[in-house]
Amino acid sequence: MTVTTEAEYLAQYNIHDYPLPLTSVDSVLLCVREEQLCVLLVKRSGFPCKGMWALPGGFIDLQQDQDIDASAKRKLKQKTGIVPPYLEQLQSIGNGRRDPRGWSVTISYYALMPHLEPVMEGAEESRWFSLQSLPEHLAFDHADIIALAQERLRQKALYSLVAAFALPELFTLAELQRVHEAILGKPLQKKSFRRRIEQAGVLAPCGEGRVEVGRPPQLYRVLPEAADYRFVRNLEA
Repeated sequence: MTVTTEAEYLAQYNIHDYPLPLTSVDSVLLCVREEQLCVLLVKRSGFPCKGMWALPGGFIDLQQDQDIDASAKRKLKQKTGIVPPYLEQLQSIGNGRRDPRGWSVTISYYALMPHLEPVMEGAEESRWFSLQSLPEHLAFDHADIIALAQERLRQKALYSLVAAFALPELFTLAELQRVHEAILGKPLQKKSFRRRIEQAGVLAPCGEGRVEVGRPPQLYRVLPEAADYRFVRNLEA
């Protein structure tokens, strides 16, 4: 049969005429707890890699998921009960080695949020791990994906206020600085940091917090424009 129009071509086209890789999403969900950067892992309840710790994720559902962002959010909600306030695509990774079931592609994401205990639903067990004390062996190539997310977040924290997503709605400048330091892995000069934050103009004062001794600290919340704000120069120690 000779095809003369695109409609005819699409009518007889079969997507399964070509090999299709396994396609999934995996999310590196990060928080700062006790001034350490932590990642949420789930223990796999089935094969492959049964019993190993892994990133929350799973296969894309062509019926449920409007796009890959929706896939990532659905799997996070299903596996951990958490919907993070900040979720960004990290990198696509595909090869014939990362999954014993065959050639596979994962679209990885990273997210930053305040510390919150997961709700165990689809996963056998969920737990926060400090990046300094991860399990010795993680499923698939998830250790590599976590390292990519940590470096991306570190770079972004130098020129943006992404760290604020790891704090509750109201926070102090001291808390914001400690989160930046946990992400960057180095101390920041207090006066310089506060001057840069005040010059940015993307935090709104919201009264004072309670303390038993001394002057109560000023509380702030993030304005919507903070998500797109970029420092003119990177933060420095």
